[in-house]
Amino acid sequence: MSHWLIYSIGFVAQILFSSRLLIQWVVSERQQKVITPSTFWTLSIVASFLLFIYGYLRQDFAIMLGQCITYFIYIRNLQLQGEWHKVHPVLQWVLLLVPTLIIIYYFNNNRIDVDILFKNKDIPLWLLLLGIVSQLIFTFRFVYQWLYSEHKKESALPFGFWLLSLSGALLILTYAIFRQDPVLLVGHGIGSIIYARNLYLIHKENAKNSV
Repeated sequence: MSHWLIYSIGFVAQILFSSRLLIQWVVSERQQKVITPSTFWTLSIVASFLLFIYGYLRQDFAIMLGQCITYFIYIRNLQLQGEWHKVHPVLQWVLLLVPTLIIIYYFNNNRIDVDILFKNKDIPLWLLLLGIVSQLIFTFRFVYQWLYSEHKKESALPFGFWLLSLSGALLILTYAIFRQDPVLLVGHGIGSIIYARNLYLIHKENAKNSV
């Protein structure tokens, strides 16, 4: 597959990820507090699917790992917001089965091609480890968000989510510079600004409520 097509898939995914953040940002600025619209999670599911494909085509295990972990958390948040039941049942099954079908499709003789994923000559071991650690921190924000939301019985994006987002994004930016990956550079460069802004809004709201 040509490089321009691979990068196009990655940029479309990052545009969707950035769009969800911009929508969330605009809504939050209007309310002067952090709001999580259902569109945020809908765009997340589509973008995650595309970025997973991009990661495989780039033979980048770190990217694939991050998307595998968060995909079903996005769906769970739509359930908590009461929006998942509005999705057509056929589409629900497609969204639930697609990750499994992708894994089955990419299996070769019942095993994933480990050499391709872990012995990419363009990604030395230290850089691969940096990418994995970065993605784990960035991805753990949604695990934290999921546990927090389950506890509150509503979909919410707490302070810890944005703190992990900013920390993970800065590490991924470092990875992207060494990897020379324009998709990650653009996506996480924009995201870092919004993460920092949301941290400020939460701090401002907490300060107001404590008065």
